[in-house]
Amino acid sequence: MNRSEKLARTSLSLSLIGLGLVSIIYRNFASNWQPVPASVPARAALASLSGAIMLLTGAGLLWQRTEALASRVLFVYLAIWLVALQLPVVLKAPVVEVSWLGAGEIAVIATAGWVLVRRDLRIARFAVGVALIPIGLSHFVYPTATIGFVPSWLPFRAFWAYLGGAGHLAAAIGVLLGFCVVLAVRLEAAMIGAFTVLVWLPGVVRAPTSRQAWTAFLMSWMIGAGAWVVAEALARKWPTERAIHVPDDVRITSRPYAPGIDRPVA
Repeated sequence: MNRSEKLARTSLSLSLIGLGLVSIIYRNFASNWQPVPASVPARAALASLSGAIMLLTGAGLLWQRTEALASRVLFVYLAIWLVALQLPVVLKAPVVEVSWLGAGEIAVIATAGWVLVRRDLRIARFAVGVALIPIGLSHFVYPTATIGFVPSWLPFRAFWAYLGGAGHLAAAIGVLLGFCVVLAVRLEAAMIGAFTVLVWLPGVVRAPTSRQAWTAFLMSWMIGAGAWVVAEALARKWPTERAIHVPDDVRITSRPYAPGIDRPVA
């Protein structure tokens, strides 16, 4: 594992630990993990359990001895949320974009869990590419809300809102069509990281005891970290620099050869 992969995993681990602590402290699910019906028995206890799973898997990813087990538990946990809770929302309201948005965000993180467990990059590439589409479309379907998230000190706020959506969609197209795959996902991770710092971190600074502020900040961080983990995994299949292939029958020597002879010049 190279340095970039370690940093990506550490970033994902810390975001999991943070969101797990928020769930435990407030005894409630992160808003992106909704909908968990209020009628569910022992809902607060389940929220604390959910937080404990995130906390423990996040910590487990930081140590080599527990990394494999933590990766498996994390993927199963995310897959359950995606299939059992987000998929029914999509099926219930398939033409409502926000239904797909929540599923797309969870799918990015679940894809990171997948590459940590199976390392099947074909599935990971397709999954993250599809997941980015509803994230990008949300900027255009809900422009008023998106523009409202852009910091007020930035000029041309509508421009930045639409540019962000275009960036998500461009990354999705690049990934799905196989064009600059690693660069596309890395830029996606960097863009979400910028959103995390510029949009959601100020909310935590203004309201350090707000569950909503912490949840938004940590979820954005986790999605960006998840994309980063996927990008570094994909980099193994689509390296930025490829080695030059030298046929087996070509001999290489540090001394020059004279034309017409088959031995090195003395």
